Amino acid sequence: MSVRLKLTLSYTGFLLLAGAALLAAVWLYLLRYVPDRAMLVSDDLNTGGVFPIRSSLLRVFAPRAAVVMAVLLVVGLVGGWILAGQMLAPLGRITEATRRAAAGSLSHRIDLEGRDDEFRELADAFDAMLARLEAHVAEQQRFAANASHELRTPLAITQTLLEVARKDPGADTHQLIDRLQTVNTRAIDLTEALLVLSRADRRTFVHEPVDLSLIVEETIETLLPLAEQHGVTIETSGDAAPTVGSPALLLQLTTNLVHNAIVHNLPAGGTVWVTTSVEGGAARMTVANTGAPLRPEVAATLLEPFQRGSERTRTDHEGVGLGLAIVDSITEAHGGTVILEPRPEGGLTVTVHLP
Repeated sequence: MSVRLKLTLSYTGFLLLAGAALLAAVWLYLLRYVPDRAMLVSDDLNTGGVFPIRSSLLRVFAPRAAVVMAVLLVVGLVGGWILAGQMLAPLGRITEATRRAAAGSLSHRIDLEGRDDEFRELADAFDAMLARLEAHVAEQQRFAANASHELRTPLAITQTLLEVARKDPGADTHQLIDRLQTVNTRAIDLTEALLVLSRADRRTFVHEPVDLSLIVEETIETLLPLAEQHGVTIETSGDAAPTVGSPALLLQLTTNLVHNAIVHNLPAGGTVWVTTSVEGGAARMTVANTGAPLRPEVAATLLEPFQRGSERTRTDHEGVGLGLAIVDSITEAHGGTVILEPRPEGGLTVTVHLP
């Protein structure tokens, strides 16, 4: 049975019960106030006398009650069918939109008009879900295209080097090996970054108590040689910042932030500031660095994969263009937020809030 038929039968049944109750009340009233035998007073002695009334009343009342119930049955079925159709019309639009979404179309919306009732709330929630799905699918498509491009580049370079070496048997073998090793290292780094990003998106990790200040100390100790190589000074300050999450992923998050601040800095004499604190019940870590000025609209795109402050990544640039994208995914997996703000003097300030 369809929902419309069920609602129709429900409306009809309720209407028949109400009609039967009303007729029963009328019949009880008649039985109570009409005596079993009555005297009919008349001027004509031939028509006057005592005779029973209830038996005559039943013969008159029963057929008319049956007619009323029959009318209620017809009205209930027809009216219930019409009312149920009107009530379920929004559900039909939602069902059609669901079928289109299941077929792969995510650009359409229900846009249900009318008053704010349960169907309107359901339609609005479904439209919001479609919008998020469409944005997520578009992001995944861009990510897949960019990842394919970045992975194809080292493979193409490797193929070119091998073809050149085959055409020139007398070429320097050691130089060829060094170039192949450099290209292969970049491909490995990119693959590992993709795996970390996938792991953060799946949120398959054990939550443990973590102090961000200790994570920062470990990160700076590891990246200090890189900072010295780039002529960058790292300054740290702050208090303990306890949170709960994966120590390995949070270490990766901090490493990416500090590494990004070191690499994307001034050519010489740059500075990186790392602070930790507890603010409003959340653990806060801020990584700021000197560097080239950034426009706000450019900074807003840096959390997307394979994006940089000036343009899309190139193979001759340090890193693989996934640093801040991994930071964003790890933060989201831990229920936190990331805020990027260009510094007026140049450079970038990244603030991470974790529960």
